[in-house]
Formats: sequence, C-alpha cells, structure tokens
Amino acid sequence: MFWHDGFSLAGWWGMGFGTVLFWGLVALFVVLVVRATSGSARAGPPRIPEDQARRILDERFARGEISEEEYLHRREVLRG
Repeated sequence: MFWHDGFSLAGWWGMGFGTVLFWGLVALFVVLVVRATSGSARAGPPRIPEDQARRILDERFARGEISEEEYLHRREVLRG
C-alpha cells in the first residue's frame, strides 16, 4: 500500500522504529541520570556491625566450620 505523500510502507516502518529508538534512548538517559545523582546507588553492600560479625564467627567455630587457627586469626582481624 502506498501513500502519495512520499512515504512507502517501508518509510512508515522506519519512522516508527526511529520513534521507538528515540524514546528508548530518552528513557535510558533519564535512568542513568537518576542513578548517578542518587546516593543509594553508590552505597555498596550494608556493613555488618562488629559485634554481629563476632557472633557469626563464634557460631561458625562452634559448629566446626572453621579451625581454631582460622578462628583466632579472623578474631584478630575483626579487632583491628
């Protein structure tokens, strides 16, 4: 089917694809700007408090998951 205004069916498909591509790029730009300006994107993983980390270490040692040597080494690392 052809229209007499200069566009064939392929031209209409091209305009439709171009419009979708344009709005997709606009949406991507908005998402990237929001991520770059929000502080939560760069916060990283939540930190475990030292006492909770020590409790987890104690539990792992009690269950026999780690040796005494590894336990003592990690405990010293937690103390700083």
